Amino acid sequence: MNQTEAFKQRIDAALGNQQVRDNFRKAMDGLMDKRAEALQDPEELQYLRDQAAAVRAYALANLPELLEQLEQRLLANGIEVHWAQDGAEANRIIYGIIDQAGGSTVVKGKSMVSEESGLNDYLIERGIDVLESDLGEFIIQLANEPPSHIIAPAIHKNRHQVAELFQRFFPDEVFDADDIEDMTALARRILREKFARADVGISGVNFAVAETGTICLVENEGNGRLSTTAPDIHIAITGIEKVVARLEDIPPLVEILTRTATGQPITTYFNLISGARKADEKDGPKQVHLVLLDNGRGEIHGDADFIDTLRCIRCGTCINHCPVYVQMGGHAYGTVYPGPIGIVLEPQRQGIDRIGALTSACSLCGACGEVCPVEIPLPQLINQLRAEAVDAGRSRSRVHGKGSLRKPRESAAWKLWSLLYANPVLYRSFRFLATRLRALSPKNTGPWTRYRSAPRPAARSLADLARQDGFERD
Repeated sequence: MNQTEAFKQRIDAALGNQQVRDNFRKAMDGLMDKRAEALQDPEELQYLRDQAAAVRAYALANLPELLEQLEQRLLANGIEVHWAQDGAEANRIIYGIIDQAGGSTVVKGKSMVSEESGLNDYLIERGIDVLESDLGEFIIQLANEPPSHIIAPAIHKNRHQVAELFQRFFPDEVFDADDIEDMTALARRILREKFARADVGISGVNFAVAETGTICLVENEGNGRLSTTAPDIHIAITGIEKVVARLEDIPPLVEILTRTATGQPITTYFNLISGARKADEKDGPKQVHLVLLDNGRGEIHGDADFIDTLRCIRCGTCINHCPVYVQMGGHAYGTVYPGPIGIVLEPQRQGIDRIGALTSACSLCGACGEVCPVEIPLPQLINQLRAEAVDAGRSRSRVHGKGSLRKPRESAAWKLWSLLYANPVLYRSFRFLATRLRALSPKNTGPWTRYRSAPRPAARSLADLARQDGFERD
């Protein structure tokens, strides 16, 4: 089965699961409401977006130099730096650090980059016990599922489904299956016992400061801090695009990140790590390592048309406001990153010839571009990638070679629409015929009408109605 057919099957399965759709609807409505409440002043919001976008744009414009500066500062701080071209190399590096130290138990904080590389499976296959310490990641690890959201990996599950998991894996534990706080307390008790025995802690990175050689971690549960301080070895892994120039660049990014992602004025924990434990310090790791992963980012950075993709701060806001995502959830995409940012990033990362069909999972409503805190022009990028996927003549190399998708009917339809829309005489003729012959409109237009009614021209066009009300064209 090819990737396109597999994608269609995942969509069918997701749309047929009403419980999951209800879970997403409730969760996304809640996140959107919290964001709206936290950012009520449109002028303040635009100011924050402009600030954050400028910080990210500057970092990307100077990325090679900033990465060199970051490495120098990290080494001066006693943090070992490792460069990985792809996920497989990153996994080998991390396993090598653990193996050399004789480690066997790992606690992990949340890291989407480690999801890219498939780090958990890689380590488990080599006899390393890996435990996700983020509550959401812990839940989906028990369920043997990938994350369905960037910041809330288990958002597709309600409390009853989580309770069933806990009852299955922890039958001797007593907890109230209807009380979310009681289940959260149970998870914390189980996880806290693991931290004391872990040899290695692994975390992601929200931002890396070139000026000071500082690793920044944003979190709400405290597990991230335990993952980076309790074990003797801390390994952080991040994409190369997460670097920023100065420490003063961090406050505007953190403010817009937390307010737009979860509606919080600030997260519960904000961690700045600038080195291993010193001789006069009582806690902290004895070794700190940072793995800087490329995995296609260098190629994206070199493409002027798509470099803005790398501005992303992984807040998930575009996902929360996406009408397609809320209907089918994250797993239907079949990629590490779902939603609008996934539609833009994943075809570039994996190859548009492999997963170009992903670009069709978009209504082009523009909501993602309106809410992105760093002003990534997501609708334009999605549209451009969709054009490449549809029109083989415009496809370019995307990690795995040139695109080879052939969709002549869709391509012809969009070219016809472009021709009509660009020619006033043809457009008026088409409008006249469409309104008069509306009864002949097809009721089945393929996948579009599998879940909705077929679009049908109105009996009278907007121009006709305007003319009737006296709004004549000059």
